[in-house]
Amino acid sequence: MRTGIWLVGARGSVAVTSIVGAAALRTRLVAPTGCVTELPQLRSPALPGWSELVFGGHDIVTTPVLKKADALAAAGVLPGRLVVALADDLATVEHELRPLPAGDTQAGTADRIAADLSDFRDRNGLDRVVVVNVSTTEPVAAPHPAHAGLAALTAALAGPGPVLPPSALVAYAAFTAGCSFIDFTPSTGARLPALAELARRQAVPYAGNDGKTGETLVKSVLAPMFALRNLRVRSWSGLNLLGGGDGANLADPAANAAKVSSKQRVLGDALGYQPEGTSRIDYVAEIGDFKTAWDLITFEGFLGTGMRMEFTWHGCDSALAAPLVLDLARLTAAAHRAGRSGPLPELGFFFKDPLGDGPSALAEQWAALAAFTAGLGS
Repeated sequence: MRTGIWLVGARGSVAVTSIVGAAALRTRLVAPTGCVTELPQLRSPALPGWSELVFGGHDIVTTPVLKKADALAAAGVLPGRLVVALADDLATVEHELRPLPAGDTQAGTADRIAADLSDFRDRNGLDRVVVVNVSTTEPVAAPHPAHAGLAALTAALAGPGPVLPPSALVAYAAFTAGCSFIDFTPSTGARLPALAELARRQAVPYAGNDGKTGETLVKSVLAPMFALRNLRVRSWSGLNLLGGGDGANLADPAANAAKVSSKQRVLGDALGYQPEGTSRIDYVAEIGDFKTAWDLITFEGFLGTGMRMEFTWHGCDSALAAPLVLDLARLTAAAHRAGRSGPLPELGFFFKDPLGDGPSALAEQWAALAAFTAGLGS
């Protein structure tokens, strides 16, 4: 199944790491470490193979993919040998990238995005196209009456003012073009009733939101432990230090608030209550694409005894996110071929704030994902 992966934010760190990683896997230069779809429990002939993936995308910046890959190698994110070995592959992807279009209205912009997606599919003879949002985090979108229904939304988009935030406009265009959609960010994406209606009408699946790669991944494991042992968590606070483009974007208070809300929601879902505390995200330019998180947990044991736990997480954001982007694209493409449409709650394993009515504990999410993959056929 020839599958297109259209990356919104295609010249960013996560996107370029995903592109390099897929090319390295296709040419067998690396092992699929970090790709859960390569584990025995999830490996399936229904998923598109590494040689069947074709990349394209939109971005507002113009840095060539090869130059960005060189910068990531210099920063220790990518092995330099891979960038050299895959230079021709990256040049091929470069020809499939487009500037993010803009029309006179949001309807016009959506039409141009959809046209780029259709051209990409036809030009490369693709069976499916999965649109993946890996652009920067948006502030929480202001409510609009047109978000409630597709007819009202379609009419409003033809007007002069903004109706949808950028991530939701991309989802609208993707669904219009018959493409599935994944939001790897905590932005609005497809989380609007009107867009759910459009996805059902077009019979396309979608998933999101906010990839679970670092501190929140640890939270999703530890919080169920406290719940299962009936230990009352009194407070849980975290300090996250992040560089790179994502860190710079999160220096904006509105974008920061959207991200923090997504990170903290995991605790309420797993514990059944929201303990005191918050997550704080600070931008530290010098650490680049790497991130460090320190968490302090206070909890109550038998007879009210107070105790505490601390942990530190240090990781590379792009290297943690990229294999999940590839996993999600393969799974969503297979779900589309299998006739699934609407939200895919079974993919909640990958997200901080998953769509749909799925389990919140990581072990239960894993079981749901394994059952989902087994049901995709061959």
